[in-house]
Amino acid sequence: MPPVLHTIVIGVISYLVLIAIIRLSGKRTLSKWNAFDFVVTIALGSTLSTALVSTQVSLAQSLTAFLLIVVLQFAITFTSVRSRAIKNLVKSQPTLLLFQGRFQQATMTRERVVEAEVRAAIRESGIADVEGVHAVVLETDGTFSVIPDAGRSDSALQGVAGLPSSRG
Repeated sequence: MPPVLHTIVIGVISYLVLIAIIRLSGKRTLSKWNAFDFVVTIALGSTLSTALVSTQVSLAQSLTAFLLIVVLQFAITFTSVRSRAIKNLVKSQPTLLLFQGRFQQATMTRERVVEAEVRAAIRESGIADVEGVHAVVLETDGTFSVIPDAGRSDSALQGVAGLPSSRG
């Protein structure tokens, strides 16, 4: 079969099967909750790319690779929900970068985040004054969550690394 026709046939079949596998495996497969999920997304894309351009890889090998990646991701996420050790191994914890208007310098250094990045996240949230921010959290997917200082409780910060135990 000519290479272009091979790419078209393999591409259409691989794409349709990949969509079916993703739909069957659930929304989590393509989530971006943490680095582990990101790796799965990249691996699926890389596998599809290889299937499209390589005449050395059969359709069966490509489909097996798709299935293997999704099954491994399912197994690890299934296990991490039931085992704290596995959860700690594959998932990071959100981290407090600013609390009650004060930058958490030690945490920011450890996470390799500078004040300018935190200030940019605050501005993007429409807040002009750092003092008007209750907390900025570095989430497990690398995004910043900015919580305005609105006199509310800290319940949304439960499980965030670096939250002071005595608040007030």
